[in-house]
Amino acid sequence: MNTAKFDHKKIILAFSGGLDTTTALHFFAHQYPQTEIIAYCADVGMEEETDGLEAKALALGAKKCILADIAEDFIRDYYFPALQMNAMYEGKYLLGTSLARPTIAKGLVELAHQEGADTIMHFATFRGNDQVRFELSINALDPALKVLAPWRRPDLWPFKGREDMVKYCKENGLNITASIKKTYSMDRNLLHISFESQDLEDPWVAPDLEHMWVMTKPVSQAKNEPEDVVISFEKGIPVAVNGERLSPAQLMRKLNKIGCDHAIGTIDIVETRFTQMKSRGVYNTPAGTILLEAHRDLETICMDGASIGLKNMLMPKYAELCYNGFWFAPEREMIQALCTESQRFVTGDVRVNLFKGAVMVNGRRSPYSLYDESLATFEDDHGLQDPTMASGYIAQNAMRLKVLAHKQHRYTTK
Repeated sequence: MNTAKFDHKKIILAFSGGLDTTTALHFFAHQYPQTEIIAYCADVGMEEETDGLEAKALALGAKKCILADIAEDFIRDYYFPALQMNAMYEGKYLLGTSLARPTIAKGLVELAHQEGADTIMHFATFRGNDQVRFELSINALDPALKVLAPWRRPDLWPFKGREDMVKYCKENGLNITASIKKTYSMDRNLLHISFESQDLEDPWVAPDLEHMWVMTKPVSQAKNEPEDVVISFEKGIPVAVNGERLSPAQLMRKLNKIGCDHAIGTIDIVETRFTQMKSRGVYNTPAGTILLEAHRDLETICMDGASIGLKNMLMPKYAELCYNGFWFAPEREMIQALCTESQRFVTGDVRVNLFKGAVMVNGRRSPYSLYDESLATFEDDHGLQDPTMASGYIAQNAMRLKVLAHKQHRYTTK
């Protein structure tokens, strides 16, 4: 038996049923039988991936297994607020995993309180972002709880990588879907699925989109006819698709299906982890891609330009905070409060056209629209505006440029 110090009486394990947590639950349950392990399976919209998880966890050695459907919470309380901010990390990543982690962490802490557990165990690696996201969230919610991260405890965890775990599972007759030959690291929820590792670790290797897709078809398999979809928003929150009011999770499922058929939302990116290492991943994010385009467009008619500009300045910082695990930090909440105020009049409908991987907005309307056709027209406005007023406006704004030109001769012309 491993003689390393193991002072954990009751553990809540974040259990996904994947290779890491399958190996871990069996290993720790048999290595430390005096410690009670409760498996917590958070369903954030993994769909069929939750089938059989409870039976599997119990068979592996868990004293109890809690399967919690928190998909509605995930979309309503975490993703939709980020959507209101139009959050994208490094201009591309829609934060699917980043937003799911604090959702799950909150569930882990609440279960630890209910069960009287002293420790939460997760299997995020020491190279990635998830270790930070889980632990910052847990510390913010209950700093008294201990956190066990076996990938950072080589004295307790004898495995070096995925190949070691696959071998262990096979030797012990454990049911896994991964193989040594091709073991993509995947994370799925209602917002996205990610693919990392194996051949994707070479950023020059093209992903095999024809065979690896899950939530978004490759363009070659997309529908051959375009489709218009109308999305309705209330205060920046999507509430209906084609006139049908839906719950947050239902709305995502509907748009995921529609987007999948039109090959919407697949990206192949290299991102900067919080640890400053570069990471390459392929993502399917159909509903999120559609909603981002629709929401940004609705803001153009419901918000004034200065407010949009300020919000756009804050968005990268907000996205960075979410990506790096600071969901429960005051600075994220401060920006969120500003964002919530900005969304007071972002209510209306947006029509998007979907075709062969492209999302194009072709219509928008709102009872609070700032768009005034009589002001924007190129035709006769019947005296609504005084054309001579523009001269004074231009002169006032040109004054500093004239001073610069006279005093500093900043530019030369032929």
